[in-house]
Parts: sequence; C-alpha cells; structure tokens
Amino acid sequence: MFNKILIANRGEIAVRIIRAARELGVGTVAIYSTADRDALHVHLADEAICVGPARSTDSYLNMNNILSAAVATGAQAIHPGFGFLSENSKFARLCEEMNIKFIGPSAKVMDMMGDKINARAEMIKAGVPVTPGSEGEVHTTDEAVKIAEEIGYPIMLKASAGGGGKGIRKVNNVEELVPAFEAAQAEAQAAFGNGAMFIERMIFPARHIEVQILGDSQGNVIHLGERDCSLQRNNQKVLEESPSVAIGHTLRNEITAAAVKAAQHVSYENAGTIEFLLDESSGKFYFMEMNTRVQVEHPVTEFVSGVDIVKEQIRVANGNELSVKQEDVTFSGHAIECRINAENPKFNFAPSPGKITNLFLPSGGVGLRVDSAMYSGYSIPPYYDSMIAKVIVHGENRFEALMKMQRALLEFDVEGVITNVDFQLELISDPHVVAGDYDTSFLGNVFLPEYQKEY
Repeated sequence: MFNKILIANRGEIAVRIIRAARELGVGTVAIYSTADRDALHVHLADEAICVGPARSTDSYLNMNNILSAAVATGAQAIHPGFGFLSENSKFARLCEEMNIKFIGPSAKVMDMMGDKINARAEMIKAGVPVTPGSEGEVHTTDEAVKIAEEIGYPIMLKASAGGGGKGIRKVNNVEELVPAFEAAQAEAQAAFGNGAMFIERMIFPARHIEVQILGDSQGNVIHLGERDCSLQRNNQKVLEESPSVAIGHTLRNEITAAAVKAAQHVSYENAGTIEFLLDESSGKFYFMEMNTRVQVEHPVTEFVSGVDIVKEQIRVANGNELSVKQEDVTFSGHAIECRINAENPKFNFAPSPGKITNLFLPSGGVGLRVDSAMYSGYSIPPYYDSMIAKVIVHGENRFEALMKMQRALLEFDVEGVITNVDFQLELISDPHVVAGDYDTSFLGNVFLPEYQKEY
C-alpha cells in the first residue's frame, strides 16, 4: 500500500479523502492556497504545503506547483477528488511521466470518455444506447441549423469538453438556435478553452439516472447500483437519492448492465459514473456522459451498498483487486443527499461567503452522515464553489429516509452566512418529491416558480 498520498483538492472532499486514507494507514499531504491556510483539511492532514495564491488558476489548478509539492513531500500518489484537475488528462499524464500514481483512470481513458463526442462514439461501438445527435464536433451555426433540422426539435447544445453545467443550452426551435449556439460556444471557450459543440435530441421529460462503477487493473468491473439525480437547477444537481423510484427490477438490471458494458469497453480502472437519461414514458434510456472521477453524491451509494468508494479508489490505484465482486454487492434501504451551500435562494442563489460565527451540524441516530469542512470561526473564502456540507441519510425505506432528512435539516444551524438549508427543507417536504413524482424539469419549472412567489 502507498505510504503517502497527496490530496489535490480542498473542502469537504479533501477531508473525506484524508479520513479514508488514515483508516487505511496511509499518510496524507494537503495542499492549500493562501486563502485556505486555516481550512480544516490543512489541519487534518499529516503534512500541508501551500501551492499558490487564492485564485484557483494559481493554486488548485497549478499543475507544476502541485507536482512539485508531491515530489518535495515524497507522496507516491495524488488523489484529485472532484472538480479542479480531477478530469484533466494532461495532469494525469504528467503524473504518469513523473512516476506518481494518479488515483483515477489513465489519461488515455480520460481523453476517450472526458470528451463527449469521443465518448458518444465509443458507446456506439460498445452497443450502449445513445440519443440521436451530431456525429462529430459542430463549430458553426450553419452546421448546427442543418443538424437540428435532421434530428428534430427540441435539442440540447452541449460543449464537447464541458462539465458542471457550462456550455449547455436547450433549444426549442430554429429561431432560438443561433443566439443559443453562440452563447454556449462562447461560454465553453471561456470555461474550457475549447468551443467545440455537439447536438443531441432532447429527451423530455426525463429522469437523470447515473450508475456508479468500479474497475481494477485486473479487468474486473462492477456496478454499485444507480442514483437518481433529476432534481437540478441550471443543470447542477441539488438533491440525489438511491435507488430511483422510477426504475423497476428489470430496467435496473438493464441500465446497470449497460453501464458495466460501457466501462468494460474502455478497460476502465478506478471509480467512475455512467450517466443516462431515462424516458419514463417509453422506458428507454440513453447514454449521456461519463464522469471519470468520484462524484459529489458518492455517499448515497456508499450507504445503500456498504462499499467505501474512496478506499476502493486508493486500493485499486495501488494495484489491488477490487475488494468485492458483483455477487458480493447487496443493496439495502434508501439513501438521500442534500447539498448545503453558502448561497441565498431568495436572490437567485447568489454566493454568500463570510465568517461562520456559530455552527451546529445534525447528528445522532443510525444512518445520518454529514460531510463538511466547516467549523465555528471559519471564514468561507469567496474564490471557490459555495458548497459547505452534504447531509446524507439512510433509512430502511424511502419514507424513513425522507423523514430523517427533514429531521436533520431542521437541526442544521449555521450563523454568519446565508445558506440554502430552508430551501432544501422545503424541497424535501414538497408533495411531488415525497411521492417521487419529478423529473429534470421539476425544480426549474414547477418548484422554483412557486417557491420564489413567497419573495
């Protein structure tokens, strides 16, 4: 096993990785920016090293400084967490060249699956269903108009190198296409340095279903069930649960088998997620994309499967076989995760950085977990994402999980910054959500208009 790993991230995921490594007997190195000098992950790690100023581009995205930190501290591997460099094939390739293990898939696989156009082509080869769409990159509005006419409206414009909801636009007709294409392309160019787009027919209404997979270097690939991530705002997930109430036994077997087939086709190693859109009316599902990293919502799967995904990541990167086989994986109960952000839902979810003057995180009882890097007196810097905690619950059934989440959110108390706790409490208590009657349009088209009427 590794003696020491470096965590190339911050916040709650850095804390999560440090804890998993410590339970495996592995030493840890935290990196931090000058703005994160007092962050919890810095205090918890065995060693900590500053890699640059506050701006992400100068610190958490600074490949040279991060690799230098790994060499200086003698770290044998780097865990990228999610976000930042976690899906950057150049960084993974540099790790390989420096004989530092990147805890994730190879750069080759990241290139194959991280680019949405390449991933789509590979899934077609693998026999995994994909939505009708463009066969390659789309660079001009003239191309876009022609392709949209062929596949039919409504369509989705997506950045080939995209992620995090950037470079995505829904287009209902030809009048909307040109301005939407130009806006999405400009956003993609600014965010990813790549303005290449592709077009897919929009599956609407739809469920967003993703399947957690794990693979090792011996060719073993397993799935850990599915998550329903359909409650989204601006293509960003707000709440996740497992299992999905929209999927029965037969469809679950089909969609998880397709995910395993997809991962096997590209000889996938480490943790990853295959994302699908499910057309509930027909029961058909379509490959959307693959995330070649651990997901924000991985604790939901850990609760229902009993498998520690982060520990498996470290073991697999060390060359070990997966600790479980598919026949060993059993699923129990229901799990839900709510993302708690420092933001103001009353003002279009504007970020709300500042000093936390008092903090009480919910606790007590079986099946409650809070992943956070917050503490009383900590000042949330304005430079990074606004997520401050994840509340995850597990119950014997969905009703128990819903009630446990309501209880947990009622106990969550933070002073000094504005959060979306009350918003999440209203969402988890909404009759449609309680009944499991929602799709990807529900939050934006149904819940938010009613919620915002109050303000």
